[in-house]
Formats: sequence, C-alpha cells, structure tokens
Amino acid sequence: MANASPDLDNAEAQRQLNNNNRPSSSGFWETECTSSKLFECSRIKALADERDAVQKKTFTKWVNSHLARVSCRIADLYNDLRDGYMLTRLLEVLSGELLPRPTRGRMRIHCLENVDKALQFLKEQRVHLENVGSHDIVDGNHRLTLGLMWTIILRFQIQVIKIETEDNRETRSAKDALLLWCQMKTAGYPEVNIQNFTTCWRDGLAFNALIHRHRPDLIEFHKLTRSNATHNLQQAFNIAEHNLGLTKLLDPEDVNTENPDEKSIITYVVSYYHYFSKMKALIVEGKRVGKVLDNCIEAENIVNRYDALASDLLDWIEKTIAVISNQKFANSLTGVQQQLQAFTTYCTIEKPIKFQEKGNLEVLLFTIQSKLRANNQKPYVPHEGKLISDINKAWERLEKAEHERGVALRKELIRQEKLELLAQCFDHKTTMRQAWLNENQRLVSQDNFGYDLPAVEAAMKKHEAIEADIASYEERIGVVVELGAEMEAEGYYDIRRILARKENILGQWSLLKELVAGRRTRLEKNLALQKTFQDMVYMIDWMEDTQIQLLSKDFGKHLLEVDDLLQKHSLQEADITVQAERVETLNTAALKFTTIEGYQPCDPQVICNRVNHVSSCLEELRQLAAKRREELEESRQLWAFFQELEESEAWIREKSSILSAQGYGKDLSSVLKLLQKHKTLAGELLAHRSLLQNTMKRGKQILSEKSFGTAGIQERIMEVKSEWKSLEDQAAQRLGHLQEALNFFQFSTETDDLVAWLQDAYRLVSSEDFGHDEYSTQSLLKKHRGVSEAVDKHRVHVLALRKHMVALPLRYRDQEVVQE
Repeated sequence: MANASPDLDNAEAQRQLNNNNRPSSSGFWETECTSSKLFECSRIKALADERDAVQKKTFTKWVNSHLARVSCRIADLYNDLRDGYMLTRLLEVLSGELLPRPTRGRMRIHCLENVDKALQFLKEQRVHLENVGSHDIVDGNHRLTLGLMWTIILRFQIQVIKIETEDNRETRSAKDALLLWCQMKTAGYPEVNIQNFTTCWRDGLAFNALIHRHRPDLIEFHKLTRSNATHNLQQAFNIAEHNLGLTKLLDPEDVNTENPDEKSIITYVVSYYHYFSKMKALIVEGKRVGKVLDNCIEAENIVNRYDALASDLLDWIEKTIAVISNQKFANSLTGVQQQLQAFTTYCTIEKPIKFQEKGNLEVLLFTIQSKLRANNQKPYVPHEGKLISDINKAWERLEKAEHERGVALRKELIRQEKLELLAQCFDHKTTMRQAWLNENQRLVSQDNFGYDLPAVEAAMKKHEAIEADIASYEERIGVVVELGAEMEAEGYYDIRRILARKENILGQWSLLKELVAGRRTRLEKNLALQKTFQDMVYMIDWMEDTQIQLLSKDFGKHLLEVDDLLQKHSLQEADITVQAERVETLNTAALKFTTIEGYQPCDPQVICNRVNHVSSCLEELRQLAAKRREELEESRQLWAFFQELEESEAWIREKSSILSAQGYGKDLSSVLKLLQKHKTLAGELLAHRSLLQNTMKRGKQILSEKSFGTAGIQERIMEVKSEWKSLEDQAAQRLGHLQEALNFFQFSTETDDLVAWLQDAYRLVSSEDFGHDEYSTQSLLKKHRGVSEAVDKHRVHVLALRKHMVALPLRYRDQEVVQE
C-alpha cells in the first residue's frame, strides 16, 4: 500500500525504542543515545501525523470536487466513508459505471457489506489492494483509509497519463509521465526546475509556470520572485480555482514547508494535467472544424445558382397555382367566355416556356454533382423542398390545378344557362300568385259573426273552411320562394329584381295570414267568454257543498283517529288549492276581456261582477279550512305528546334492564368489548336525551297555550324525568365499574409480561456458558450488556406497576394474585 513506508518507519522506531529500554552496562553514554533516539522517534511520528493531516485535507477536497457532480459532499474523510455509500458514489463518478446498490441500514454489518462491494469493484478494475479489508475502512483506520484513497487516485487519475518523448519515442506512464509532462511544459522558465513532487514546488513558480504556458493572459510571470513563495502559491491556487475551475486542494502553508507531502502535490498537479489536456484537444478539434467550414462555404458558392433557379421556378409554380386555383368567375355568360380564352392562352404560350426551364434545372444539378465528385467532395443534396422530386411534385400540383380550372370553367357556363331558364319560370308563377292573394284578402276582411252562441259557432265553422283553403295554397307560395332562393344561391346576375318580386309575394301572403288569424282571434274570444261564464256557475256549486263538510265538530279521540281526520282534511285542502287555481284561471281569463283594446265581446262591468262573486266565495271557503286544520293540529299535538311519553318510558325500562343484567368481564378482551358496548349505549342515551327534551318542551308549550285536554300533563312529565335520572345514574355507575375492571386486567397483563421477561433474563445471567473462543465470548458479553441495559429500562416499568397497584380499587388490590 501507499502508506506502507511511513508505517515501517514508525515500527522501526518503536523497535529501536524497545531495545533501548533494555538494561545495559554501558553507562552514561548509552543513556545519552537512548534520549536522542527517543527524540528522533517522536520527531518522525510528528512528521508522519503532519503528513497525514495534509493528505486528509487534500484527499477530502479532491473527493468533494468529484462528488459535486452528483450533488454530494463529505465533511470528514475517515468518518463519512465508513458506511460505504459515499465511496460507492465516488467510484461511480470516476469510472462512469454503475455499482451494486448500497444496502440500506446504519448497522456495522450493512457498512461492511457496502464497503466490500466497493473494494470488489476495485479488484475487478485490476487495482491491487494489499492488507486492506472492509473492516479497516468501517473502523476508520486513518492510514489505511488514506492509502485506499491514494490507490483510487493512482488508478483513475494518474495511471491514464502517458507521455511520449521526442528523442526516442519512449512511452512513460503514471508518476514518471506526469513528472515528464511538468518538465516539458515548464522548460524555458527561469528558476523552474522540476525534479520531484516535493521541494521543487515550494516556491510556487512551478504552478504559475504551468498556468502561464497554457494561459499567458492570466499571469505576469516576469514579476514573480522566488523569495515570495506564499504569494506565488496563493496566486496560482486562486487563478486555477476562479479562472480554470480547478478545486483548491492545497493551501500555501501545505506546500511551503520543509517536507511537502508528495501525494498531495501529485493529486493537485494531476488536475492541471487533465484540464490542459482537454483544452488542447478542443483547440485541435476547432482547427479541423474551421477547415470543414471553408470547404462547406466553397461548396455553397457552387450550388447558389441552382438554389436561385430552383427558387424562382418554385415561386412561379406557386404563384400560378394560386392564380388558376381561384374559382371566382364573372357572373355573366360573356365574362365566363373571356376567362376561358385567357386560360387557353396560358396553356399554349406561358406554360411551355417554364417546362423548358424545369428541364434545364435538372441538367444543371447533374453538372454540379459531377464537379463535386471530381473534386472528391460529398455529393450535393438540395435543401428540403428544392429537390428535383419536389419540383416535379409542384409541377404535378400545377397540372392538377390547371385541370380543375378547365373543368370549373365549363361547369360555370352550364350554370349560367340554367339560371336564365329559372328566371323565366319564376316570372310566370309570381303573376298567377298575385291575383289569387288579392281575391282572398278581400274575403277575410269582412266581420259577420252574429250576436248569440249558435251564430258564433256557425261563423267559426265557416272560418275554418277558409283557413283550410288558404293552408293548402301555402305549398304554391313555397315554390316561388324556392325558385328565388335557388337563383340567389347560384348568384344570378339580376337577383335584385327577383328578390323584390319574391318579397312582394311573401308580404301579401303574410298579410293574408294576419287577416285570417285576426278574424279567428275575434271568434275565439266570443266562444271563450261564454265557456268561462259556464265554468263559474259549476265552481260556485262545488264550494257550497265543501263548506258543509268543513263545519264538522269531530276532532278525534286518539292519535290514529286524528291522523285520519288530518289526512282527509289535507285532501280537502288539496282540492281547494286545485279549485282555487281553477278559479284564478277563470277570473284571469274573464278579466282579460275587460282589458282588451279595440274589439270586446261583452260589457266589462258584467264580467267584473261575476269575478267578484266567485272570489268572495273562495275566500270564505279558505278561512273555514284554515280554522278546522288549526283545531285538528292542536288535537294531534296533544295525543302525540302522550304517545311519545309512553314510548320513552318503555325505552328507559328496556335500557335499565340491560344495564342490570350485564357483568364486568373475565379478562382484558371481555372488558374492552363491554366498554365498547357501553360506549354505544351511552351514545344512544345522548341521542335519546335530546328527543326526550324536545318532548318535554312540547308538553310545556301545550300547557302554556292552555289547549283543551291538558289535564295530567305535568304529572306525566315529572314521572318520566325521575325514571330518566335513575337510568343515567345506573349507566354512570356501570361505567365506573368497567373502568376499574379494565385497570385491574391491564395491571395483570403487564405483570405477566414482566414476570416472563424476568424468567428469561434470569435464565440467561445464571448460565455457566462463558464461551469456548474469543468470538463466542464476545457474543455472550454483548448479550449480557443487552440484559443489563434491559434491566435498567424495566426498572421504570416495575416502579410504574407499583404505582398502578396502589391506584387499584381496594377490592382488586387485596386479592391474593395482586399481592403475589
């Protein structure tokens, strides 16, 4: 391992110290030698501890610089790697591979398993691990932890370095390659001579030289002096951190010392190597990209002509498609013929010229491809949309649009001829319809209804015959409308004249229907008024019969009888409500005839007198119904109160018998079940309490209102209250007994558990087995410690049980089982 050398030095010093402690007869000279050796040994140990501290700090920062890529970090190198989780994450970042998932848990066995997975991965990467086990890392062994980290740095950071010298092309690797790289990069810098990774870096010039060689814009190297080592180191570390993004693994005092730590400096310097190597690769790649861009520019100049010609041809095709795809035609036969002539000119003159240009474009593309192939360049592929295939597709769309244009022009000619025929037919039919409408308007403008009901009914039948004749003529009017709508939809050029004649016909037709509807309305008003008068007579007769029933003095002798009377009365009220709506409807219908402006079939005063008489009869009937309902409700309230008191008394007696019949349980589970049942019963008591209170309130209200039949209400209320109070006391007493039984059985259960634990603990501590080897003895010792800790924990339980026993009721505390 990397830290083997310091360990051997300390072991040698310790052996010398032990040899010097042996008795000797050399006298004073030997005593002086022993003192000097002790000082030397302590000095060696101090230097080793100082080196370990620097390595720990450097390795910790190095680990955090890589763990930052996965948003992790460690605070203490020795402690934070013990569980194996951070070690696994570090190896995944360095190797770019996924390791087995760490085992969850914080116990030692989990940590050992996780560290074993990490070490096994290193072995699979052919990393030699000597004298390092998972227990060393889990136990936080300082030297072996530092050695493991140095091994990882060697494998993933330094081992990949390979430098070829210019003289003999010899390949060097690892530490020698890194040293050679530093010498090559700092060659020519005054006062910089790198021969090792310790003292040659103390003055800081080597770090500044590495940065200046690759980024001369960051450092003024000629101003640096070897005597100002701390400034040189601080400047190099800060520039590397702020401008290059390199983590500051070292502090100036770690390097500017008598014996700088070699591993720490190597760890920091290798980060410079990886950064500048990556920067060089990016510069080389940039030059290659520039050359490729020059070739692309040259190729672009070659194909510009093709792109321009292709764009012009495609633009012409698109514009031509847009023009010939326009389906707007002149709305006359002459205009359509002119458009057809222009389309023929395009097909015979303009299109053949562009077809020749398309052929020339294909020849040009073939010429370009041949030239590029001769220059050993990549064949030119036109942009998407400018391929020969794309131009051919556009040309196909042009020919398709051309074909559609020709078809549409021919269809437009046929449509114009059809519209002329429709206009002639429309003019003939409108002339015939106008004469018929004038004759019928004269007929329905006459009012000759008569002055009695038979005459009005005869006039209505005659009017219905006229309506039937007019309704049958509506289809002929519709034919004229359809002809006008068809010509309007087809865009007939003289559509204004057609629409004017159509609107005239429709206006005359609407006027005729209004005249017919007005005549029917006047006839219907006469018939409706006569029917309304007849319905009023029938309504008055019904109200007189109902008043006789509402004057009855039968209010019931018990609750069921009262409910029956109330139900019958509700039916009567429903009938009254229905009839009231009918009365309201009749009155409203009758009063409408008094508010009509113009034609009125009867004197308004006669109508108002009849409406007032019907309304007064209905109001008297409503008052009688309300009075009887009030009396029935009072009777029902009284009998319902007595029935609720009887039901409450029965419920109280039932629950009292239940509370008296139940025991208090034989064990913990039975007590818990009884408590649950009692909780349910308590809920029932609480719910019934509100019901009983409402009943009492109703009884007091009946007494305060002094209705008929209130004798004995106060005595019944007091009796029920007394029975309810007894039931509540009985429930509270049973709840107390159940709680006492629960405490007793809980005490018994806890005591049994404690006795069982004491028996197991006693059997363990009284065993004569002290182990047959170190491992078994350690295991027994661990169990014994666990028993001791358990004894301390159960002491609190014992004290709690004593307090629990004191709190038990006397009848349970005096039992023999409890005392034992």
